[in-house]
Amino acid sequence: MCRDCGCGATDRHHLHDTNGARVDVPPRRTGRLVANVLADLHSANRKEAGHNRDHFDRYGVLAINLTSSPGAGKTALLEATIDRLGAELGIAVIEGDLETENDANRIRAKGVPAVQITTGNACHLDAVMVHDALHHLDLSRLDILFIENVGNLVCPAAFDLGQHHNVTLLSATEGDDKPAKYPVMFRGSDLVVVTKTDLLPHLDDFDLSRVEASLRASGYTGPLLKTTTKREDGPSDWIGWLRRTIVDHRRKQGPAADGARARVHIHAASGHSSERKP
Repeated sequence: MCRDCGCGATDRHHLHDTNGARVDVPPRRTGRLVANVLADLHSANRKEAGHNRDHFDRYGVLAINLTSSPGAGKTALLEATIDRLGAELGIAVIEGDLETENDANRIRAKGVPAVQITTGNACHLDAVMVHDALHHLDLSRLDILFIENVGNLVCPAAFDLGQHHNVTLLSATEGDDKPAKYPVMFRGSDLVVVTKTDLLPHLDDFDLSRVEASLRASGYTGPLLKTTTKREDGPSDWIGWLRRTIVDHRRKQGPAADGARARVHIHAASGHSSERKP
């Protein structure tokens, strides 16, 4: 088992590609002693994560790792994001769960490619799993890739996937003490989003000021956004952050190395795109 999270790090996992077909993926580390696997785990993961990031940067794809507890609303937020940005940006999603492809099916129903990774008993995604999933996506047609990690506020914090940004969701229904209980996950985030804020008037155990104080005490220095998918304007701050982040990412990356794809150009002030990848 993994020394950091107790998951079956060497177990077989499988994918469901963008058409929902199952693809079995054998462990990359078959034949090694478990002790050696554990000793090399993070070194190998970092190397693979760098390889993934090279893929993203070559095609100018912004990769976002989305983490939270189970049921915090990751998939619902992605659905709302697709509704608002799907017509102007090339979006795809990699979904991580122990079993089922329920979330991937929800994304596919929005007309967006989704690859489901079912991890078996592994409580997080790793860079190898993500790399395998990338073979089922056409990165040249994407502007942004969301990686919806396994619902868990502990283990995903230890594994780089090659993403450019980490976004952690905190549901109002979870209580406001989660940043204090799980500081590593929140401290390593670039953005924290409070979800299901439409329920705040009905909750007496969630105080946004306590959340913010806990976040700052953990060492988190990024913004704190509030969202709900129950109102049309509920995700507007999140959508605004995405637009600004894509602009910043394009500016830093410059032209893709292969020069083969057109760039989407988003006017940060107006929030409109002037070009979309074909």
